[in-house]
Amino acid sequence: MSKIINGKAIAAQVRQEVASQINKISSSRGRPGLAVILVGEDPASKVYVRMKSKACEEVGIYSVTDHLPATVTEEELLKKVAEYNQAKEFHGLLVQLPLPNHINTQKVIESINPKKDVDCFHPFNVGRLMIGEPIFEPATPAGIMELLKKTGIETRGKHVVVLGRSNIVGKPIAMMLAQKKPGANAIVSLVHTAAEDITIYTRQADILIAAVGRPEMVRGNMVKEGVVVIDVGVNRVEANNEKGYRLVGDVAFDEVMLKAAAITPVPGGVGPMTIAMLLKNTLKAFQLTEQ
Repeated sequence: MSKIINGKAIAAQVRQEVASQINKISSSRGRPGLAVILVGEDPASKVYVRMKSKACEEVGIYSVTDHLPATVTEEELLKKVAEYNQAKEFHGLLVQLPLPNHINTQKVIESINPKKDVDCFHPFNVGRLMIGEPIFEPATPAGIMELLKKTGIETRGKHVVVLGRSNIVGKPIAMMLAQKKPGANAIVSLVHTAAEDITIYTRQADILIAAVGRPEMVRGNMVKEGVVVIDVGVNRVEANNEKGYRLVGDVAFDEVMLKAAAITPVPGGVGPMTIAMLLKNTLKAFQLTEQ
């Protein structure tokens, strides 16, 4: 039987650490501020933004959500970003993705002040991450690193196989784990759709990170005994219940857990860590303004 990694509990620890630090500084030096720009009515984005706002309130971060219509022009959105870039009460700024098709997402990302880029999407921060000198670390990959650290999973010299090459998860987590430093120093394979048979790679993995967005793609026969599995996927599949669906990861949990030494569930694994690390980045952005 494998060890189920409790992301909710570890995320709660991180939130408590952030709240404790904010409590120590807020009375004399103000408190961190986070501005979120939400464009349109995407249901998943709206839920996620509400969760961010609630989490900020719980730890003592001042936050606002600026909800713009889906018809907002690119010029209007860029103007709004510029306003928050200048607003001293906000130390972190993020634009919730995805954006409507008529808006150039990369242009918007590059308009954010890198010192407020708590999502770590700006090319400046991505470059810093690549050379091992990050200001911020992207929230989901940082959450994965924290899960590995707090569960005592050794990464040095281990073969980590990352499934998926997105700019949000796959590429950054591969780079972070390859850095020559404690908690990383792994041998990393970044595997994607160009591979004729991904099983060749998944069966070699000491640590497997699945971030492809395909429900239960990784089956029990695709991993070796004793593997550590980090499942980033969150997928809806039909189910005979009140909601009409259930959430599953990119990994067939019931099959893979029989062989895994440790595994994250969906939900309750990586997901809670993402917001926790965003809070940590916002606190860091606040602290950087005092340096």
